[in-house]
Amino acid sequence: MESVSKYIEPEAMTPDPEAGDRRSHSTKRAFTGFGASLLLVLAFVLFFHFNFTTVIVSGPSMSPTLKNGKKVLVSKAYWLVGPIEDGDIVVIKQHDGPDGFIIKRVYKMAGETVDTLNAPVSRKLTDGPYLVAEGDAYVLGDNRSVSEDSRKFGAVSISGILGKVVAY
Repeated sequence: MESVSKYIEPEAMTPDPEAGDRRSHSTKRAFTGFGASLLLVLAFVLFFHFNFTTVIVSGPSMSPTLKNGKKVLVSKAYWLVGPIEDGDIVVIKQHDGPDGFIIKRVYKMAGETVDTLNAPVSRKLTDGPYLVAEGDAYVLGDNRSVSEDSRKFGAVSISGILGKVVAY
C-alpha cells in the first residue's frame, strides 16, 4: 500500500521583519553619524567666524616682525588665547587709518609707567612719569622710526582693540 501524504503548499516568501529592522537601523545610524559630523563642522565654522578674523598688514610700521602684505590671524576670544599683555601684537580699530585699523605691539598696560624715550611727544619732561590710565594700553610699532603709535596719539582704549594676533 502506498501512502499518500497531504500536499502542503510552499509558504509565501515574506521578508524577515528583524532583518529589515537591522538594515533600517544601520541606515539611520549612518545618517545620524553623518548629521552629527555636519553639525560639528557647522559649529566649528561658526566658532571660528565669531572668534577669529584675518587681517592684512599694510605699511612698514611693524617691520621686521610683520611685513607689508602679510596675513595675520586675530582672535577676539581672550578666554581662549589669554588676556592682552605687554609684548602682544594687537589690531586696533582706527577710523582715520587707511583700512580702518592699525596693528601695533602692546608696550605697557593700565597702571604701568612709560619710559621718557617712548612717552608721548607732546608730554614735557617736567610733567613727570607717564602712567597708562585704567582701561588703556600703550602701543608702539616695531619699526619705531616710521611708526605712528601711542607716542603720537596717546594710549588706546582696550575696548577699541579688535583682537590679539595669534598667528603670523
